Amino acid sequence: MDMTSRAMPAFLPDGSVQVPAFTLPVSDLVSEEAAAMQRLRATLPAFDAAGQEADIALRRAQINAYMAPQIERLRADFAVTVVRRQIGGIGVLDVTPADGGHDPERVLINLHGGAFCVGWDGVAMVEAIPIASLGRIRVVSVDYRMAPQHRHPAAVEDVAAVYRALLAQYDARHIGIYGGSAGGALTAQAAAWLVAHDLPQAGAIGILGAGAVPFGAGDSAYLAGYTDASFPPPPADGSTPIDITQGYFAGCDARDPGAWPGWHLDVLARFPPALILTGTRAMDLSPAIFTHSQLIKAGVRSSLIVGEGMGHCYHYQIGLPEGRDAIDAIIGFFREYLA
Repeated sequence: MDMTSRAMPAFLPDGSVQVPAFTLPVSDLVSEEAAAMQRLRATLPAFDAAGQEADIALRRAQINAYMAPQIERLRADFAVTVVRRQIGGIGVLDVTPADGGHDPERVLINLHGGAFCVGWDGVAMVEAIPIASLGRIRVVSVDYRMAPQHRHPAAVEDVAAVYRALLAQYDARHIGIYGGSAGGALTAQAAAWLVAHDLPQAGAIGILGAGAVPFGAGDSAYLAGYTDASFPPPPADGSTPIDITQGYFAGCDARDPGAWPGWHLDVLARFPPALILTGTRAMDLSPAIFTHSQLIKAGVRSSLIVGEGMGHCYHYQIGLPEGRDAIDAIIGFFREYLA
């Protein structure tokens, strides 16, 4: 192609880049199932993952209704027992294989996604069911406190309460913590919180669809805002972005090590082995890559999976080969590091 016949990016004196409009095709490296799903998006109404319904109870109900068909399919495909109970005074879903044949010495704590304001218990079910069934392991999903009623560190306090109670049954080296989206960020917060509050570190963690720095940090919030559109890009005029957490981090310093440990190598140095998962079209790509690099710099074993052509928390889509591969990788990671 003649270089003069196409639009070129404009590089501005402040380092910004004006990107010309372009059409992004379906990646030729994804499965046919993933390509078909991408094509299907043209016929479906957009799902606004950052929706700002004023009535938080209604918004939570909307998210659960959206997840309900997927949960029904998961319950049909994966035989699990789900028990609602309290552990350490905190409500949980206790999910195990229906035949009871799970590892008695190991447990995973799941922290659901939902921008620190929604996701219980629809997203929790989607995150817990396939892992418990395929991994033959007990998964305890935590009903942590959320915004707008609560602020950081309420959620991580609840996670720590469940963790402390589980220490009566399990060696810390045999407890794993994982979560997607907000739950991935909360997983990083939990790893920082445990050692800061004289609790033994978990055996391994999974930071999925997230990083240990804020979601809006880096390039990917801009790129995914236009190529995936599940979340809006930062405002072009430099104004304050929409707070998708409904004020959960209000008053919290953006570099607080308890909220965003990814900035602090001394905190990360006390992390256990970590699995970080993201996608090339995910708004969390930059936070995930940065967190992985920081963990390596801090001397921590970190594994990074970046799904080609995949969006935010693509491991939820277990019907796609890429989603199933991600679930298998998560299970394999915890089997290795909780041994």
